[in-house]
Order: sequence, then structure tokens, then C-alpha cells
Amino acid sequence: MTDFAVITGLSGAGRSTAADVLEDQGWFVIDNLPVELMPRVGELAHQPGSDISRVAFVVGSNSDADQLEAMLDGLRESESRVRVLFLDASTDVLVRRYESTRRRHPASAGELLGAAIEQERAKLHRLRASADVVVDTTELNVHQLRDRVAGLFADDAAAPGMQVSVVSFGFKHGVPADVDMVFDCRFLPNPHWVDELRPQTGVDEPVREHVLGTELATDFLAVLDDLFDVVLPAFGVEGKAYLSLAFGCTGGRHRSVAIAEEVARRLRSRGLSPGVSHRDVTKP
Repeated sequence: MTDFAVITGLSGAGRSTAADVLEDQGWFVIDNLPVELMPRVGELAHQPGSDISRVAFVVGSNSDADQLEAMLDGLRESESRVRVLFLDASTDVLVRRYESTRRRHPASAGELLGAAIEQERAKLHRLRASADVVVDTTELNVHQLRDRVAGLFADDAAAPGMQVSVVSFGFKHGVPADVDMVFDCRFLPNPHWVDELRPQTGVDEPVREHVLGTELATDFLAVLDDLFDVVLPAFGVEGKAYLSLAFGCTGGRHRSVAIAEEVARRLRSRGLSPGVSHRDVTKP
């Protein structure tokens, strides 16, 4: 079985960086190929003796969305694994990126840069809505984006089902824009107000014990277990390739980190291999 990935999204949001990551992981990456030729690549990959097992197409806004969706449906009917990654970012950040590189936006002919970006965003709306995973790169530097994509497309041939990621964050730094489910941990006792715990984080055992050793945390985790009993199999039946869970507290250093680590541990006991990241753990 051949794995297919489509890397798409707004110009300037990181498509080239994501493509480089997949190429480093051994994917056969093709950029700017007309959609009508993509099925032919699939046919070649499926031929006996082919050594191409993972193919990634990099697709911009110049591709026809209807043609692309039909092509993806055809690949899925061949029982191939197909994943679509959509890279997004705020218009202000995209404007700054283009101004800093002095590159011309592909849709900017006769348009101001901001208007061109919004025009492209509208054109890609349907593709974003149908993507398996959306990564918002507004707050990510190139190294963070590489790490995120590498985690999403890690060598998971042994476990081809749904891939789960768990992230902690601080509400004062903003809610992540590219997650599926958000859980608020601010009702738990805050280690920030304990002098000896304040410099530590949720990965340190004293903080972990302070957060998880409460009846509130025990009840919360029990409710999450019941929720996962329902939603994880249901998402799998629906064919969802990725599920991202976010846990937030005030600063993103203590409660959310401890809960995220514990949730990841419990997901592993279910046979999953969740990726874990702590977005704001190093922020003041």
C-alpha cells in the first residue's frame, strides 16, 4: 500500500518547509504538478516492483479544488492511505513574511498584498475544511514548524490508524488555532502560588503530584477517560487521520503540562502513540 500526502495551504504559510521535512523522511515529493497528472503518479507507485511507497504532492491555490478532491477520492478508492495537511497563518503575519523576503505573492497581480492573501484564503476555504489536519504557523518559527510536521508524518507504518497529538498551552498566550478539542485546566489548584513549585513545570514530579494528587484532577481524568471511550472509536470509524487535544491553564507551565503528560500516558495504554508538546512551558 502506498501512502499519499497533499501539502497545501496559503502561500507563505510554510509549504516548502513542510515539503523539505517529508523529503528528509524519505517521501517522494512533487511540487506544482498539475492535478490531472497526479493519478498517473499513483499508478506508477502501485506498479509491481515500484520502490515508491510514500508520495507527497505540494499543491498551491492555482490547482482546481474540484479536480483535487476527485483525485483524492480516486486514491482512497485504491485503498491507499491519503492525508491532507493544510498550512494556515494570519494575514498580518503573511504580509510581514512577504515584505521581509521581498517575494511577490502569486495572487497579487493588480491587488494589494493583504487583499491578495484574503483572495487566496477564500479560494482555499473548501480545501481547508476537508483537510485531515490544519497547522496554523502564525506563532511558529521554521524550526518549530519542522518539528510539528515531522511529528505528524513520523514513520508510523506499524500503527496506521488515527494519530493523536497532545499539546499544553497558556490562555494568556492565546488558544491554539489548529486543535480539535480544547480543555480548560484552570479549575485545578495552581502551583504558581506555591513558592517552591513556581520555578518548576508540570513535567517535574513535585508539580505533577500537586496537580494530579487532588480529587478534582482524579474526577477530571475519569471524565476524560469516559469521553475518549466514546470519541476515539467514533473518530476512527469516520476515518479521521489526526486528532489534536489541547489542555490550557493560565500560563501554560504547570497544570496544563501535568494534565497533558498524564493524558498522553493514558492514551499510550490504549495502544496509541500520541505526540506531546508544551507550547508555552518556557514562556514567563
